Amino acid sequence: MDNKYSDLVHQTFHFPQEGFDVEDNYLRFNGVDMKHLIDKYGTPFKLTFLPKIGMQINKAKQLFANAIRKNKYDGEYFYCYCTKSAHFSFIVEETLKHGVHLETSFTYDIEIIKELFKKKKINKDISIICNGFKTKAYTRAIARLINDGFKNTIPILDNKTEFEDYQKFIRSKGPINIGIRIASEEEPSFDFYTSRLGIRSRDVLEFYVDKIKGNDRFQLKMLHFFMNKGIKDDVYYWSELNKVLNIYCQLKKVCPELDGLNIGGGLPIKHSLGFDYDYTYMINEIVSTIKKVCKRNKVDTPNIYTEFGSFTVGEAGAVVYSVLDEKMQNDREIWYMIDSSFITTLPDTWGIGEKFLMLPINKWDKEYMEVHLGGLTCDSHDFYTSEEHINAVFLPKLDKEKADWEKTEKDKATPHEPLYIGFFHTGAYQDQLAGYGGIKHCMIPSPKHVVVEYNKDGELEDWLYAKEQSPQSMLKILGYIK
Repeated sequence: MDNKYSDLVHQTFHFPQEGFDVEDNYLRFNGVDMKHLIDKYGTPFKLTFLPKIGMQINKAKQLFANAIRKNKYDGEYFYCYCTKSAHFSFIVEETLKHGVHLETSFTYDIEIIKELFKKKKINKDISIICNGFKTKAYTRAIARLINDGFKNTIPILDNKTEFEDYQKFIRSKGPINIGIRIASEEEPSFDFYTSRLGIRSRDVLEFYVDKIKGNDRFQLKMLHFFMNKGIKDDVYYWSELNKVLNIYCQLKKVCPELDGLNIGGGLPIKHSLGFDYDYTYMINEIVSTIKKVCKRNKVDTPNIYTEFGSFTVGEAGAVVYSVLDEKMQNDREIWYMIDSSFITTLPDTWGIGEKFLMLPINKWDKEYMEVHLGGLTCDSHDFYTSEEHINAVFLPKLDKEKADWEKTEKDKATPHEPLYIGFFHTGAYQDQLAGYGGIKHCMIPSPKHVVVEYNKDGELEDWLYAKEQSPQSMLKILGYIK
């Protein structure tokens, strides 16, 4: 039985895999020399590999195109990016290079839309899907956007009273497109039965007939639904999709303008080398199911919209740490202490127990052992002790010999290279949830942020988007420095 870390990986998974390979015992991520970035920038740092974003968008577009062709489906597919997954300008602008539309979720998103237009990154023909429970400021910002000529902006009604604001503040005579979100039912393991978002299904048809049908200025253009559990091949997803499709068909018979079905986001990404998800099958089944239900009800098939966030940007992100030291707290548990915090850099690991794809950057030729990973904060929950495919974390052993820093300068030993570890496919939501910049637990600073992309010559190029947060910036926020 081989005990090297590389042997463990090869015995457990098919490796190398797309996006991951090892050269001279150093991990490479999408062809990026991770050791080069560590030597250049130091740890900890966050990484965004921009080319992966376009790869994901084009992958989904091609899968839907194939399914539409295979099923002889009469309808188009529209890929929307939900900005809440990662608001950074270089990310949103990268998505736009690949012909996406945008989905918003709060008032300030509308300001992003305006800035993108000023920079000529978008024009007024782009589709803007406006989701979420809306404050008065949000509905009025949407109204101003439509008044300014963004004619393909579609506010998705999350409750019945929201429609009143659009009637009052949108000046255009129409037709103004709107959508309705259906409150989805969740699986029994959830804390609630029905989503707090959207209008309950039994009220949708009545609401349309009472408030929208016959209105000269507004027309129902889209029906929207989304399940918190994501797009999974199980009875709950297919049951909910069929329910929504039946409501769509009922509405379509009395609302000929309705021609869009938005199935939201939820397409999963790889959080383990053992990840196994049949994208081709799932997307084909979605398209096939929509066609079958519409044919059975004798209505035209809708255009299909998706709002992929994590799928778009998740696999483009990584966080790299150094292991500072090893602590043995009892006869069984060994801790590797990292040079940052999981709570402040990967809040989903703490908040919802999310498991990301974790691999060492170096020491693949060393023996491995089970360890726990500990963060720098004083919080007892700042740890990572299991991976998605197994209830444990295995990493290479640290070098036992310590550098002898007490020797004379002439005889001084060269310190051993630390163990570097990377958490991959972390590009969605983590900065938004942690609060980019600002003040974090124990005043742990936001790490530096490195971006890698292809230059004009087709070569990989890295640049520093943000330095590590300074103590002065935090003291200023806290009022110690004016």
